[in-house]
Amino acid sequence: MNGKEKGNIGWVDLLRVLACFFVVFSHCCDGFVGQFDANRQSFLTGVFSGSLARPCVPLFVMMTGVLLLPVGKEYTLQSFYKKRIGRILTPLVFWSLALPTLAFLYFNYVSPDTHNPLLSTDNYTVHTWLQRLYTFVFSFNFDTVPFWYLYMLIGLYLLMPILSSWLVQASQKDIRTVLILWGISLFLPYIKMAAPFLGYQGNYGNMDILGVCDWNSYGTFYYFSGFIGYLILAYYLTHYPLNWSWKKTWLISVPMFIIGYMITSVGYIITQKYYPGNYAYLEIVWYFAGINVFMMTFPVFVIVQKTRISSLPWLSRMASMTFGIYLCHYTFVFMAYDLFDFSFLPYWARIICMACTTFGVCYLLVSLLSKSKLTARLVK
Repeated sequence: MNGKEKGNIGWVDLLRVLACFFVVFSHCCDGFVGQFDANRQSFLTGVFSGSLARPCVPLFVMMTGVLLLPVGKEYTLQSFYKKRIGRILTPLVFWSLALPTLAFLYFNYVSPDTHNPLLSTDNYTVHTWLQRLYTFVFSFNFDTVPFWYLYMLIGLYLLMPILSSWLVQASQKDIRTVLILWGISLFLPYIKMAAPFLGYQGNYGNMDILGVCDWNSYGTFYYFSGFIGYLILAYYLTHYPLNWSWKKTWLISVPMFIIGYMITSVGYIITQKYYPGNYAYLEIVWYFAGINVFMMTFPVFVIVQKTRISSLPWLSRMASMTFGIYLCHYTFVFMAYDLFDFSFLPYWARIICMACTTFGVCYLLVSLLSKSKLTARLVK
């Protein structure tokens, strides 16, 4: 099936909407997680809530695999790059300029006294604003944090035609072997974390493992790790669907998700206890390419895929807006934090209100922009 046909499948649309809402929801939790020991209840609520949404990015990547693999024969390498990467570059440039500008105006003229622990309005000067308007060519900045995904996605697009050529001629056993190797890589963050306790002293101060050092970033599993595995997994599950009954699906998926969630949430809390404020360690438990997040992602994908719901016009329309919502939502998350900064509201209620409001506002904005040919390319 080509991309258009796949995009009209109900379960694909549903998964895209879920993944997008999970992204918005997870970012709405950040301001509460950022309280740490200053407000333990806020921190715990943010961690347990945000951990639920960790499958968001892996699901987005898997949707890319479902919709674009294998690459159609009508594409040359050059035409595929032009179509897919070209679709990202214009929105990336526009929103890399628009979001810092919107944040600058908001924190200087609307909410200069925000209580959000993630930021300081002292960082929203004319100088920092102008600096962010050009340094995006190197990478994302604080106002465009979600755009790390776009830089990564471009890398996946560069590889996909090459990967596709192998997939179409590979046997089911071959693909499964590669997935097993990728599965091993999902444990590496924890092996690296445990290695010093087992006597590992690193190399010249670099504590990475399996050949990685200051002069070599490409360790043993470098080429079999990361998001590429989610692409291959999505291809495998759509071409070789699991013929499980609903009973077997629930018996495997629910415990798997719960165990993954408990590792993700409780693991983050334990890590924060022993490494307070050390984001290098804290992020390990929330790695998208970690075994625990995989254990949450796989059940969601399998269950939604098995529903086989019919294509619904309203759901397809909402799914078509998810790229634009992803692009523009981040600054609106900060606005929603201030909007629902009421002490009488429980933290979990504030997070839900923030996520629903942000998602709704961004949906309306993207709908408006998509009506004009001039602006539609910025959100689709």
